[in-house]
Amino acid sequence: MYFQRHFKMEQAQPGKLSPGLVIMMSIATGVAVASNYYAQPLLHTIAARFNISNGSAGLIVTVAQLGYALGLMLLVPLADMLERKKLIVIMTLLSACGLLITATAQSMAFVLIGTALTGLFSVVSQVLVPFAATLAAPQERGKVVGHVMTGLLLGILLARTVAGYLSALGGWQTVYWFGAALMIVTAVLLGRALPRHHQSQSMSYPRLLGSILTLFVAEPVLRIRALLGAIIFAVFSVLWTSISFLLAAEPFHYSDGTIGLFGLVGAAGAMAASHAGRLADRGHAGRSTSVGLALLLLSWLPLLFAKSSLLGLIVGILLLDLMVQAIHVTNLSVINHLHPDSRNRLTAGYMTCYFIGGACGSVLSTAMYGYAGWFGVSMTGAGLSAAGLVIWLLAERKAEPATQH
Repeated sequence: MYFQRHFKMEQAQPGKLSPGLVIMMSIATGVAVASNYYAQPLLHTIAARFNISNGSAGLIVTVAQLGYALGLMLLVPLADMLERKKLIVIMTLLSACGLLITATAQSMAFVLIGTALTGLFSVVSQVLVPFAATLAAPQERGKVVGHVMTGLLLGILLARTVAGYLSALGGWQTVYWFGAALMIVTAVLLGRALPRHHQSQSMSYPRLLGSILTLFVAEPVLRIRALLGAIIFAVFSVLWTSISFLLAAEPFHYSDGTIGLFGLVGAAGAMAASHAGRLADRGHAGRSTSVGLALLLLSWLPLLFAKSSLLGLIVGILLLDLMVQAIHVTNLSVINHLHPDSRNRLTAGYMTCYFIGGACGSVLSTAMYGYAGWFGVSMTGAGLSAAGLVIWLLAERKAEPATQH
C-alpha cells in the first residue's frame, strides 16, 4: 500500500519525486545492473563446464562491460528524444531476453551473445539515474542521485552473492533464469509506477550523439570526472574479476556460494557511501574526491596480503568499494549540475568512459592473474589508483575555483 499510494501521487504530479518512487527507482537500477554481474563469482565454474581456460572465461566480464559501454553511447542519449517511461520498460524487457539466451546456452558462444545483449540493454539503469535527478528538487538532487547510485552499486555487488547461492542450489544457469524473471517483474512495476516524461529535442539522432562529443570539448569538468570514473571502475574491476580465481584456489578452495558471500562485504561499503552526494550538494566535492582517491590507493595495502590474510581481504574490499562508490556518486552529482537539459547525454558520455575503464580493468586483471598471480593483480590495482590520484591533484591545481565543485 505504501508504494502504491506514492506511485499514484507520482503519476498525478510528475514534477515531484516521492520517497516511495526513489526507493523503487533505486531497486530497479540495482536489478538492471545486476544482470551484468552474475557471471563474476561463477567464472571458474563456467570455465570447467565448457572446458576453457580462466582467461577465456574472463571474456564474459569484458563482453558484458563493452556491451554496456556501447549501450551507454548509443541508447542512453535516446532518453533526451523519446518518452522516458516507455523507453525504460522496453529496454528492461530486452535485457531480460539476453538473460534468457544465457540461461539456455549450450555453448560459450551463446553465453557471450546473451551477455552482450544483456549488457547492451541493462543500460536502462543509466536512464533511471538522470531521470531521478530530473524529478528531484534541485536542493536534493545530490542526495537522490546518491540513493539511486547506492542501489546500482548494491546491485553489482549483491549479484555475486545471489549468483553464488543459486549456483550452489541448481547450477550456474539458475541465476540467469532468476534474473530474467526479476527483470520482467521490474518492467511491469516500472510501467505502473513511473510518470510519463518527454523532453523534446529538435536535433536528429546523429546530431544528438555528436553533441556528446561537443559537451566533452566544452566542459573540462566532464572530461576530468569521466577520466576519474574510468580509472576507479578499472580499479573496481581489477579486484572483482580475479577474486573468484583467488578464492577458488589454494589456500581457500571456496565454493561458488561462499565466494558469492564476499559481495555482501562490498555491499556494506557501498551503503556507507550514500552520503557522498550530500557532500557534493554542500560544495565539498573536490575535497571528498581527493580523500576518496587517497583511501582507494590505501585499500590495496591489505589486499596485497589477501592470500595469507582473510581479514586483510575483507578490510580491503570494504575500503575499496566504499571509495569507488563515494567518488562515483560525487562525479555524477557534479556533472548533473552542468546542463539540466542534457543530463542523459552527460550521463551517457561519463558512463561510457566509466565502463570502458571497467572493461580494460577486467582484461588487465585476468592477464595479470595469469602472469603474476594475486601479487600482479594487487600491483595493477595500486598503480591505477595512484595514477588517478596524481591526475586529480594536477587537474585540481590547474582548475579555476568555479570549476572545483
